[in-house]
Amino acid sequence: MGNIDLKPQDIVLVLKLVATNAAAWSFAKLGKALDMSTSHAFGSSMRAQTAQLLSISKAPPVPSKARGVLFAPRRSNLKEFLIHGVKYSFPVLRGGITRGLPTAEAASPLREYFSDSSALPPVWPCAEGTVRGTAFSPLYDNVPKAALRDPQLYELLALVDAIREGRAREREIAIRELTARIDCK
Repeated sequence: MGNIDLKPQDIVLVLKLVATNAAAWSFAKLGKALDMSTSHAFGSSMRAQTAQLLSISKAPPVPSKARGVLFAPRRSNLKEFLIHGVKYSFPVLRGGITRGLPTAEAASPLREYFSDSSALPPVWPCAEGTVRGTAFSPLYDNVPKAALRDPQLYELLALVDAIREGRAREREIAIRELTARIDCK
């Protein structure tokens, strides 16, 4: 058996499922919600399932409704990977000054813990962004668009970014906040 080629969009897909707390999705709707094709959503879910971050089963047929797939994030495994593996698997790339969406300690919920500093905040480069900061690579290119449509997903992704590159105090608070959000759904 070969290695799992887990991709960053696989993590984004599982976080979307945690954020929405909806079990039944079609691959097409899940892909649309994340600005990825149906085939990419399918591939991401299969890799996440193989990595034991997600359980998938067919939804029972319901008259007059489209068939869906039942997704169940494996929350304990997901937390373990996000806390201990994501920063090594998907390191942050920094860039120059750009306009974008705040992330990590500059975004909610972490910005409430840290006072504003004179340093430019980390931002995902995004044309719709309103904040000038230092470019911070999102887990997946389409993260800013998906985050703008889903505030809960935005918070989860910003917390993951603080784990990916934050200092010890930022990581500690991000882990606590992320754990609470994953456990409460």
